[in-house]
Amino acid sequence: MDILIKKARIAEGAELRDIAIDNGKIVGIEANIEAEAGRVIEANGKVLIPGLVESHLHLDKALIADRLPNKSGTLQEAIRVTGQLKPTFTKQDIRDRASRTLDMLVKNGTTHLRTHSEFDPSQGFTGLEVILELREEYKNLIDIQVVAFPQEGIFKAPGTDKMMYEAMEMGCDIVGGVPYNDISAKEHIDFVFELAKKYNKPIDLHQDFKDDAEGTTIDYVAEKTIAEGFVGRVSVGHLTSIAAMPREQLLPIIEKMNEAQISVMSLPCTDLHLGARNDAYNVRRTVTPIRALRDGGVNMCIATNNIRNAFTPYGNGDLMLTAMIAIPVGHLGGADDLHTVLPMITTNPAKALDLKGYGIAVGNNADLVLLDSESVTNAIIDVPTRLFVIKSGKVTVETVRTVKVNA
Repeated sequence: MDILIKKARIAEGAELRDIAIDNGKIVGIEANIEAEAGRVIEANGKVLIPGLVESHLHLDKALIADRLPNKSGTLQEAIRVTGQLKPTFTKQDIRDRASRTLDMLVKNGTTHLRTHSEFDPSQGFTGLEVILELREEYKNLIDIQVVAFPQEGIFKAPGTDKMMYEAMEMGCDIVGGVPYNDISAKEHIDFVFELAKKYNKPIDLHQDFKDDAEGTTIDYVAEKTIAEGFVGRVSVGHLTSIAAMPREQLLPIIEKMNEAQISVMSLPCTDLHLGARNDAYNVRRTVTPIRALRDGGVNMCIATNNIRNAFTPYGNGDLMLTAMIAIPVGHLGGADDLHTVLPMITTNPAKALDLKGYGIAVGNNADLVLLDSESVTNAIIDVPTRLFVIKSGKVTVETVRTVKVNA
């Protein structure tokens, strides 16, 4: 076999396991495997998890925070300054920044990515063309799904409707949308569903990104999802507005979302940075109610959204650090909550992205990360070093370091 991992911890409180890997697949999980292998990795009780899944990111506008800063920290200025910058992006510029960002993700143990690639009549398909090229170039390091994303609106920016069809013909994997940034949110949603039906593709919306609940359309999205036969094929990012709803208004919406099997990508770094800018005191968290959604049966994911741009002027591509931030923000640090966080950056987004052969089980793809932690429960709060990253049965990242503490 190609790789044999000895004495790894794959479940809290369970016996350590050996994991055998051959031809890109997990071929054995046992208490003790005695076999020849091209490489033996001694885990020594360290935690082994499936590869991290970054379910919502913008590669094409990463690493531009220093070019035209968002001084107010508001969503409106973030959209405006980014809109000013986009026509200046060249293919080489986008390639350089997106490649650097992908390298960050790979180094930190991300093996699967869904990225939203935007286009509009002013910039054309410059960014999308590059992202589609990088999807192929990085396929041995990270699997990339590309979302056709109309950031400036579909009807608000004339000509974008035609470009949405062209983007799908170019090879986008998912139909995206941003209902709150268009002339009519419901017409925007209707268009997205019609396009998704035509190409038989999933849907991923930037949804209800506001501090208050007025004008929320997630209930319409849920109803549309059920009516159009898209149950289990719709994801939404942000969804901050429902955090402003009283419980009696929120619970029926969560129930409808659960029925529609809509996945939610919480984006805590961006939403904390941009939200509640007009609150003078007792400033709101402006993050979707993770616990309430989780408890209501909704498939909850945690994702990054942006790295060092006008929407999020920080970040290093470490999804575990993002999840760590979500723990205090979402009140997820309790004994009954902490163990639910790791799945929000692994198995839950894998479900949302409909990943086949994902997870630590015989026959699945060997996409794994060995952590410098000895507790599955504490794997997030340890923010551990990624000791090994294995993608499709090959070691892609190996961390070697020496730490000396002097008495």
